[in-house]
Amino acid sequence: MKKIEILGPGCPKCKKLEEETRIATYELGLECHIEKVTDIQKITAYGVMMTPALVVDGLVKVTGKVPSVDELKAILS
Repeated sequence: MKKIEILGPGCPKCKKLEEETRIATYELGLECHIEKVTDIQKITAYGVMMTPALVVDGLVKVTGKVPSVDELKAILS
């Protein structure tokens, strides 16, 4: 099971990234745990300076933008 983290303070882009990620994982049929991380110390611990960010199994995959559902599917596959 993949662990997916959405990093961000709760801005509209962060919410959109979470929504798009949920759609992508559903369409892929992925078993995963999606967690929203708003703690700034946890976010900076990943070295992320721009949010939103997407972390998959501990690796930062996207920062500072909201990829399309198709781009997310490619990242998560």
